[in-house]
Amino acid sequence: MGSEGSSGPVVVPRNFRLLEELERGEKGIGDGTVSYGMDDADDIYMRSWTGTIIGPPNTVHEGRIYQLKLFCDTDYPDKPPTVRFQTRINMTCVNQETGLVEPSLFPMLGKWEREHTMEDILSSLKREMSTPQNRRLYQPHEGNEDQRVEQKGLSLRCAVM
Repeated sequence: MGSEGSSGPVVVPRNFRLLEELERGEKGIGDGTVSYGMDDADDIYMRSWTGTIIGPPNTVHEGRIYQLKLFCDTDYPDKPPTVRFQTRINMTCVNQETGLVEPSLFPMLGKWEREHTMEDILSSLKREMSTPQNRRLYQPHEGNEDQRVEQKGLSLRCAVM
């Protein structure tokens, strides 16, 4: 007899959901080794986000700071965001060429549920770094440092000329 619309969980609209996530991200999460925020405060669709993960102790990732881009299209949170490592990393669920976290290899994205958040994704990726298949994988040199070295080299060459 009851209408189907009145039963079941309340669906939080996308913008409210993203505002909640923004507030949590700005406050800082847990032990502070995972954080995220919006890239452009003027983007009314709140699509582009940057996440940071500090590598877990007792792994090859320890002490490294990983930057990620999360793109929440207009179908988020019904569909997962696109997640891409900006910092070079060797992990079983990350495409080495593009830095893309592959949904087929990362269950949280592959079996996405609306309740999942960007915080959940980042925390889960951090846990993934500690798994037996990832904790000892050889890691590429941190990309940012390589770029800084090149820039220093350029400025030295310019000074010599």
